[in-house]
Amino acid sequence: MKYEYDVIVIGAGHAGCEAAAAAANLGAQTLLITIDLTKIASMSCNPAIGGIAKGQIVREIDALGGLTGIVTDESSIQFRMLNRSKGPAMWSPRAQCDKTKFSLNWRRHLESIPNLMMWQDIATELITKEGRVEGVRTKLGLQFSAKAVVLTAGTFLDGLIHVGMTHFAGGRMADPESPSFVNDAVVPGINLGRMKTGTPVRIDGRTIDFDKMTRQEPEDTFYKFSYSPSSKRKLPQLPCYITYTNPEVHEILRNSLDQSPLFNGTIKSIGPRYCPSIETKIVNFDTKDRHQLFLEPEGTETNEYYLNGFSSSLPWQVQFEAIRHIAGLEDCHLLRPGYAIEYDYFDPTQLNHSLESKLMMNLFLAGQVNGTTGYEEAAGQGLVAGINAVRKIRNQEPMVLRRDQAYIGVLIDDLVTKGVDEPYRMFTSRAEYRILLRQDNADERLSSIGKEIGLLSGERLAAFENKFILKSKLLELSNRIKVTTEEQGRLINKEVSQNVSSESHSLNYLLKRPDFQLVSIYKEFPKIQKLVSEYSDVNIDELMESVDTEIKYAGYIEKEQLQVDRQNRLENYSLKGKFDYMSLTALSYESREKLNKIQPETIAQARRIPGVSPSDISVLLTLLGR
Repeated sequence: MKYEYDVIVIGAGHAGCEAAAAAANLGAQTLLITIDLTKIASMSCNPAIGGIAKGQIVREIDALGGLTGIVTDESSIQFRMLNRSKGPAMWSPRAQCDKTKFSLNWRRHLESIPNLMMWQDIATELITKEGRVEGVRTKLGLQFSAKAVVLTAGTFLDGLIHVGMTHFAGGRMADPESPSFVNDAVVPGINLGRMKTGTPVRIDGRTIDFDKMTRQEPEDTFYKFSYSPSSKRKLPQLPCYITYTNPEVHEILRNSLDQSPLFNGTIKSIGPRYCPSIETKIVNFDTKDRHQLFLEPEGTETNEYYLNGFSSSLPWQVQFEAIRHIAGLEDCHLLRPGYAIEYDYFDPTQLNHSLESKLMMNLFLAGQVNGTTGYEEAAGQGLVAGINAVRKIRNQEPMVLRRDQAYIGVLIDDLVTKGVDEPYRMFTSRAEYRILLRQDNADERLSSIGKEIGLLSGERLAAFENKFILKSKLLELSNRIKVTTEEQGRLINKEVSQNVSSESHSLNYLLKRPDFQLVSIYKEFPKIQKLVSEYSDVNIDELMESVDTEIKYAGYIEKEQLQVDRQNRLENYSLKGKFDYMSLTALSYESREKLNKIQPETIAQARRIPGVSPSDISVLLTLLGR
């Protein structure tokens, strides 16, 4: 039994798994401490990965060398590409997963990493000395020393579960809470807050009348999450089902609001605006007579279904009565009621962009403890924290992703610059450069960083590099191929009413039109067929779609890149340690307070702080001599 490690990760949720895997794969001796080794990467809420903007984060994790995308492909039981009716910047992959196999697959990957060890226990105390973390003590009385600690405790810190007027301590249903051991006595000046989230009921599928619902089939598609050629969807693909609440359901819920901890004052913490409970929906949208619900399978070898859209903290009897008035659920049997959970989080503005605490050296925080919600947001933070924990103890510069490089960069910059006043959830609208941050090009944006850091190698790196070579050749070839008038008429997408050109044009020129889709027609060109046959490790259909997108949106992409270049010039103007902001009377008082609290690294970051005006930025630039 070893007691000395380079990196200790506390918590084996989605953040903790990515953090531990990254640290160990970078060669650091790593210990992962978790309350229950049978619940590694547990899908405590919806057993799904991805969704709007979240899917982009998972593809970015994969491009950097993380594992969430690979594990998701192995565990997927329904894959969909969301927002296909909108532009490619909005397309977002999502996969319903077998939650049991997802956890088992994650554990298998972790156990295959030579430098990673695991320990089942509850961390109860940080060992610190002179403003630096040096290890962890546990409930069983063990003391582990470490050069860096990554805290990813999720909802477990002083977790409190609510089902109606029944309340009990827990990190999730049936699991104990963890004491909130990071406090002002341990890390002087640290700010704690309290947040709330919730989850719906689980239902026995044998008691559901699916014939009364709308069946939602899985997509038969070439998409997957991981860019790795060996990553495959291996499980049977299952349907989901759509049903709706109705006025009778709403009346039952409305008559019981006095028993809801959310409405009777029991819960005072902040809940997620974008994933509200069903009781919040009927109050906030009282003119709607129905709300859409999704019944989603939890695995291939279980009858358990998740009722997406019906999160609740009402008494189980009320939940049961209301659900039995929903079409298809009249005779249903509940396996578990929905519940709300309150937990501690830490003010993320007290973190650097590396996710290291500004108040305690070598302590990194990731996931819901930073005020976020969602598996994907947690996993992205965990990967960054694990990488930077290793880079810190090796005296290397931290990996910091810019807002124009990754949704993960947007996520972390929002947290440390703006803070949170509710659980933070990623959306495409949060990214100002989303035409650049598409799900199809995450590997182009980030794989070079993954290679430089040392997480990407072997088959995965070779596949990325071959894709870039092939894409460059395809773009060049599409400019040389001429398509005659007759060929245009044969290739045109008949669903779009466009006149065939009277002249021959390059394929590149024609692909700017909406009725020409490269993924549909590339097999008609022998030169393209010959070229792609040389690259067996590339997802050809996905690559064709990506090439098509770049050609069609070239003007928009170029315009957005110019905006990025202008913004990045401000990133070169460092503010770190330059000013005592409270003494700069030329700034507004609000600006002085905000700048003093956040301590921005650059002028660009200062611009993004709420309350800092353009005139305040002008003052700072003047003081810098710019």
